[in-house]
Amino acid sequence: MKYESFIELNRYLIELFEKSFKPITWNGLRLIAIDGTLLQLPKFKEISDHFGIWKVRNADPCVMARASQLFDPLNKLSISSVITPKSIDERDHAARLFLNLMPNDLVLLDRGYPAFWIFKLLSVFEAHFCARLKSNWKDVQKFLASNKRETTINLFATPNSMRQCLEIGVDIRPIKLRLIRIELDSGEIEVLGTTLMNKRDFPYEVFADLYHNRWPVEEDYKYVKNWIEMENFSGKTVLSVYQDFYARFFSKNLASILAFDARENLREAGVKIKYEHQINFAHALSKCKNVIPLIFQRTREKMIELIRDIHDLISRTTEPVRPGRSFPRNHKTNRRKYYLNYKRAS
Repeated sequence: MKYESFIELNRYLIELFEKSFKPITWNGLRLIAIDGTLLQLPKFKEISDHFGIWKVRNADPCVMARASQLFDPLNKLSISSVITPKSIDERDHAARLFLNLMPNDLVLLDRGYPAFWIFKLLSVFEAHFCARLKSNWKDVQKFLASNKRETTINLFATPNSMRQCLEIGVDIRPIKLRLIRIELDSGEIEVLGTTLMNKRDFPYEVFADLYHNRWPVEEDYKYVKNWIEMENFSGKTVLSVYQDFYARFFSKNLASILAFDARENLREAGVKIKYEHQINFAHALSKCKNVIPLIFQRTREKMIELIRDIHDLISRTTEPVRPGRSFPRNHKTNRRKYYLNYKRAS
């Protein structure tokens, strides 16, 4: 089976969600976060020849791929995803994924992505962005030295950016950018650059929480790697890698859409005693993954009945949300492949 089938199924699923549900938006804009990750692949000759073998610190060389996704953090959906050899960098992934953007999307970019040509490419698709900028940019250094909390600048292309713009066919006219200074609870200062220029509709105060909405895309990779076991590939061929990758993203989106409706019903019901409750997403994934083969085997009537049963089951399986908990990042390396505190989605 062609892996492109799952790409098309996912595209159709996203379109169906946009038309048939009431997606959550941010100030009327569809929020999109982009992020990438590395995946370890099976060490078979065909796969290693295609994706390449990479040295790993304090471990044997292994076959690695790079994956990226456009993720809707408010509706928990992977809009589009891509997997390539690790040698293809995240900005190249971004350029491919931007083809799936719609006018007035708002893209959240981590500090590894910002570049003049990336900003220009987003303007081609009429998308807004909010990006964390690196402190070594001259415009950022000047802004920080001013001690202002926000300002507006014209961002000019560097010689390197000019070359990249010419390669992808976009102009090199300066970009008008609004810079926002955010002081984190840790005392660290971050600078955001955005095309949201209207201070009445988008006042300074909204931007700290806005950029924080990028965090769920990183959490989503935790689900992908530990619950779906994305790196537990089923075959020995390059085709099997692509099939597994796109099929698992499709099954995750199917679970997210079924959970979306159940989540809204749960919020409206509000019948839990001590804590607000949320859908147990690991359970939702486990029930949806086996539905995919049936899509191609069952009649439409049987599929509707099956999905209704799964939806009802997901609605009854919830877990409490305990407010005030935080989980600081632990930067120590952990060699465990899969984690005992995550339930396998099977």
